[in-house]
Amino acid sequence: MLNLDSLNPQQRLAVETTNGPVLILAGAGTGKTRVITYRIACMIEQGVASGNILGVTFTNKAAREMQERVNQLVPKTRSSERGTRNEVSGDRLSSFDSRPTVCTFHSLCVRILRQHIEKLGYKRNFVIYDESEQLGVIRKILSQISAKGEKTDPAAILALLSRYRNQVGQASSLSPFPGTERLETGRMPVPLFGDSSAAAMAEHVRSRYETALRTCNAVDFDDLILLTLRLFREHPDALASCRAKYRYVMVDEYQDTNAAQFRLVHALTREHRNLCVVGDDDQSIYGWRGAEITNLLDMEKHYPEVKVIKLEQNYRSTNIILSAANAVIRNNLRRRGKQLWSAKGQGTKIILHTFENEEAEARTIVEEIEFMRQAKRISWSQQAILFRTNIQSRPLETALRQAGVRYHLVGGQSFFDRREVRDFLAYLKVFLNPNDDVSLLRIANVPARGLSDVTMERLLSASQERKCSVFAVMRNPTVQATFQA
Repeated sequence: MLNLDSLNPQQRLAVETTNGPVLILAGAGTGKTRVITYRIACMIEQGVASGNILGVTFTNKAAREMQERVNQLVPKTRSSERGTRNEVSGDRLSSFDSRPTVCTFHSLCVRILRQHIEKLGYKRNFVIYDESEQLGVIRKILSQISAKGEKTDPAAILALLSRYRNQVGQASSLSPFPGTERLETGRMPVPLFGDSSAAAMAEHVRSRYETALRTCNAVDFDDLILLTLRLFREHPDALASCRAKYRYVMVDEYQDTNAAQFRLVHALTREHRNLCVVGDDDQSIYGWRGAEITNLLDMEKHYPEVKVIKLEQNYRSTNIILSAANAVIRNNLRRRGKQLWSAKGQGTKIILHTFENEEAEARTIVEEIEFMRQAKRISWSQQAILFRTNIQSRPLETALRQAGVRYHLVGGQSFFDRREVRDFLAYLKVFLNPNDDVSLLRIANVPARGLSDVTMERLLSASQERKCSVFAVMRNPTVQATFQA
């Protein structure tokens, strides 16, 4: 029997409200992950088939944490014994399907597309291009269409393409690229796209980019959601299958969803209405990359019967910190009101310092760290310095080194961004999908095989003329003969 005694009244209400649309407004530090995992366990306890439960979040780390907590609350033997049949079809679920699905939006769409993408003309062994590989495709296109001497930033083009495609919510070229015009999402206008010349270039690149990826049987991360939406639109049977499987849907960090993600969630839950979204409009910080806070604020427009539950007891901070935060955030023009409080007491007063320059600030911070260590016996490992941008670390690191303070800088180059790791992954991708041009071109001369730039350009040109992959050109006897002549 699931024990809910450790939950506060608002948390318990959120956990036990399992049917129909629910909006959980979870302020910072109010235990939202605890609520989500207990809610999943509660539904299983009530007899809901585990395989009919879907939990969606934004990072793989958060998804893993949720899955681990659910496994602790509901041992595998119990989750497999309960709800072993699909609620709608009555079909017996496999051991894999009898577990709740807890994953990111992208992971969810990969699962769906691996089953159905052939209906859209792709093969099931499609590869997913990351940002580096996307930029490789765009550079290749720009080299073909740019005027001599013209320089265009591939990253700027990629950012425009991604933002536009996510806000339009479709993986196709059905509507004109907006340039500097306002693009309507159907709910509210989004900001101007800015540089009209970059927008015009992005319009030229877009169709070529989509064609290039399709030729390589590749998709990017935007495609994962957009192609799933297209699948649902063009193949209602696929949508019906997903709705039948995911009868109870929960979405974490709902304030960070964009237009495409909103449409995906709405498509899955429009009929059964068992949607629970968890978010906090006060923590919406990703508007610059397409997140739409209106998805949370306007929940009643799409689900008029929604039940709103507020989590306001904070377990992380003291009341002095929360009072300061409440005083600042209440100035937001459009928000759902909430008042965070804590049982931890008032706490230590906040101290505000101002400095003439960053060097003086850094010196004072280091002096305070040493005072805390020597006078109050608070070790270095128990202290932290937070800064807003990476460039602010330079004066801080300088001051720490000068004072002989050992520190650990969080961040730096990712392991998977190292050249040798990317090369190795490219080999694996080519092995799985020989039509992956971007990966093939990356490792064609790694290690050095004497392939000159002229040779690679001839191969690329031949693949474009024949409208096939570079690998197919390499295996073509006619092309091979031209290189041997």
